[in-house]
Amino acid sequence: MTKLSIPQGTRDFGPEVVRKRNYIFATIRKTFELYGFQPLETPAMENTSTLLGKYGDEGDRLIFKILNNGAQIYGQAQMAKDAHELGLLLCEKAMKYDLTIPFARYVVMNQGKLVLPFKRYQIQPVWRGDRPQRGRYREFYQCDADVIGSNSLINEIELLKIYDTVLTELGLTSYQLKINNRKILTGLAELVGRPELMTDITVAIDKLDKIGDSGVRQELAERGLLPAEIDTIMNFIAVSGSNEEKLEKLGQLLANSETGLKGVEELRYIATSKLTTFNEAPVIDLTLARGLNYYTGMIVEVKAPASVNMGSIGGGGRYDDLTGLFGLPGISGVGISFGVDRIYDVLEELQLFPAAAQQGTQVLFFYPGESRMAEAFNYVMQMRGKGVITELYAENIKQDKQYKYAEKRNIPFIAYLEDNEPGTIFIKNIPAKQRFAIKPEELAEFDFG
Repeated sequence: MTKLSIPQGTRDFGPEVVRKRNYIFATIRKTFELYGFQPLETPAMENTSTLLGKYGDEGDRLIFKILNNGAQIYGQAQMAKDAHELGLLLCEKAMKYDLTIPFARYVVMNQGKLVLPFKRYQIQPVWRGDRPQRGRYREFYQCDADVIGSNSLINEIELLKIYDTVLTELGLTSYQLKINNRKILTGLAELVGRPELMTDITVAIDKLDKIGDSGVRQELAERGLLPAEIDTIMNFIAVSGSNEEKLEKLGQLLANSETGLKGVEELRYIATSKLTTFNEAPVIDLTLARGLNYYTGMIVEVKAPASVNMGSIGGGGRYDDLTGLFGLPGISGVGISFGVDRIYDVLEELQLFPAAAQQGTQVLFFYPGESRMAEAFNYVMQMRGKGVITELYAENIKQDKQYKYAEKRNIPFIAYLEDNEPGTIFIKNIPAKQRFAIKPEELAEFDFG
């Protein structure tokens, strides 16, 4: 017999896990809606040409491509000029890598219908050919919120506040909202005299958490930077102090970079804003680079509490010309994403899921016998009408087995009828070991909380 399995990096979710995940989704969705974001969904797959070249070389390698149907393959291999073109010919579709590029594609295809600025949110799965490990999966959910068609930095502040609101409501503390600006990183590339290597520099810096200082130095050297240039980069990203102190030092270091100074001013507006308050205030982190090619302004990354070995649980940033990739230039946008799967692991480790997020059926009404089925069903429907999650046991078995079923399901209340006690409903609170006998007219007021 063949042993059943699922693809590596994917997971099944049982009822208890799904309830907890739905609690996270509901918290995020409620906050998105509160801030005026509209729901959107895009297909699980996109044309491969839509995705390739948008995430950098490393991102392109992680895109899951879908092989064309067999009948389409014959003859296509001989038409290809090189391996890249062969891949496009044989795999015309791919699973979406994130929600941002498909959103940009949607905006371009629907540009005549959208009222700008357009605020949308998406909660959907994405797929990446990554090496599976804790907190890193090949199929996982993203929860994105983006504002497109607006240059105002107030959007950045609101999106940071959304992070703060959601994570606080989920019970998290000591998380970190780290911010930087890609224009500052452009200024850094200009500072070392290697503006053409700006992407190489940011990709290397982005790996600092994973490979450490020496690893970044080695990668920068492999990408063609000289030892003195590497020292300048490492000293730059090591600038420390409060947000105000970092901004002051950055202004001095980037005095000869117009782009870099613009990034400093944008970051100053966001980091020192008095428009709102934060439970965990954003902190400027110059090591934050986010290697995705399309970011042009503020970038943000949310780190889990240090007590949990998890790392990033969200991120995003400003992109000035993402739709330009699809022939519609000049539309600026900014967005953030929540990593739900990692947030789940963090909440689980810290035991922060409330009882309400784990509650399924509240009451199991025992099998009443055929003669009283209509009566019992009426009581069950009354409880459901009150919003009490109720099941009617439909099989004629002994009550002790029904009771064990309720215990195994962690159902806190049972209800039943006794033939020798007409006009009475018996209710038992299993955890509290309390038994009640009530009249049918009292059922509407009984507390099953």
